Amino acid sequence: MRETKRYIQSFLAQKKIDIPFHKEALFADFAANEKNVNAVKIIQENQKMIMQNWILKNRIDDILTQTVSIPNGTVNKKYDAKIDFNTLGWDDVVSFEIKGLENTGLEFNENDELTGTPCISGDLKITMLFRVEGETEDSPLNEKTLTLIINPDPKSLWKNLESDKSDAFWKADNEAVSDKFSDKNIVIASKRGRSHANVGSFREDDFAFKNLKKIGWSILAVSDGAGSAKLSRKGSNIACNAVIQYFEENLNSESLNEFDQIAVEHHQKQTDETSEKISHFVYQNLSKAAHFSHQKIEEFAIKNETELKDFHATLIFALVKKYDFGYAILTFGIGDCPIGLLNKDLTEIKLMNWLDVGEYGGGTRFITMPEIFQNEKFPTRFGFKFVDDFSYLMLMTDGIYDPKFVVEANLEKIEKWNEFLDDLKGKNEDGIKVDFDKENTEIAQQLSNWMDFWSPGNHDDRTLAIIY
Repeated sequence: MRETKRYIQSFLAQKKIDIPFHKEALFADFAANEKNVNAVKIIQENQKMIMQNWILKNRIDDILTQTVSIPNGTVNKKYDAKIDFNTLGWDDVVSFEIKGLENTGLEFNENDELTGTPCISGDLKITMLFRVEGETEDSPLNEKTLTLIINPDPKSLWKNLESDKSDAFWKADNEAVSDKFSDKNIVIASKRGRSHANVGSFREDDFAFKNLKKIGWSILAVSDGAGSAKLSRKGSNIACNAVIQYFEENLNSESLNEFDQIAVEHHQKQTDETSEKISHFVYQNLSKAAHFSHQKIEEFAIKNETELKDFHATLIFALVKKYDFGYAILTFGIGDCPIGLLNKDLTEIKLMNWLDVGEYGGGTRFITMPEIFQNEKFPTRFGFKFVDDFSYLMLMTDGIYDPKFVVEANLEKIEKWNEFLDDLKGKNEDGIKVDFDKENTEIAQQLSNWMDFWSPGNHDDRTLAIIY
């Protein structure tokens, strides 16, 4: 009764009608009238309904206009993003479903997650159907449009045009081989970079290896042709094959007997004298091989009436021999291609050469440059190491080194090499694995497949040779 009286009195006051003192009894009787009591009740219920309807309508509009950021995805790359109701403040949403994911490669699961592998690119318009607390079960579902941006697979933006097979210096765009190397195994893959494939140009990297069974030595050479040199693809090819040719023609049992004796002596008791003798042998033989490689390229350039600089190429090579006490490993390097020797239990890394970076301001040096043979630092380009055993000996071009090690300092860190091995063994975003089981006959193809990894800004030729 009192509530009805107060409501009518407030209503009349809004209309500027006051109840004089002498009419209070009359007003009390008016407010107590059953018809008026029911009228006030109906009015209050309608007002409450209007208020609830407005609150509900406003809440729905808030959700419809609320900005929802969904992480971008990429075609062919696994995607997983959660629509977090608590973070969005949607704890009053009582019914929810997603439409519009058909043929996208994605699905919306029971954990409120968008998951899958997108197979189409573009701005995907996803429909969110929902009800909020307070809406009836038979009320139409509200529709909110969410935008999910799926970027194209970066790899798909690159063309893969075949190189010109009629070219006089043509070679295969991709090569991959596996074989025995000394008493170990070797796998090598050399792949044309995307930047070259995109315009149909040639693979500039090259490699060669040989087991000289009669004398027990095995040889591996890797070369990276300079991108600025128009015939570097031939320069790298000649450089590698010339190294093999030199040692085939000049290493023999007689010339190596003395070295074998020194190697055994050095293993038994390392002295300055044995170290000096080994260094002398390494320098004398490997320097001649390097110079022979230079001469072969020079002869080819003269024969073809072309400038030597057109054949610019780096060159690294390693000789390995198994002795009763372990392995002798001899190396040479010019350019920015590293040679890494990992010990048996993967706790130490020995970088067997220094790279032509840093002091040269990022510029590299090539086997085609005559001045390198007169440079005072030329003798430091050679290395040797005797080890009981090793797990991996790797030679690579900068197409591998740049994306996987980034800076030269990382080549000295064993943790970076272990990360690199983990990557090779499948710990990568593509899940591509190289199985180093010595009985694995598919390893060459596996390594070639692994080399398709994506690294923004790194699209050079890639060559990786692994002795294991």
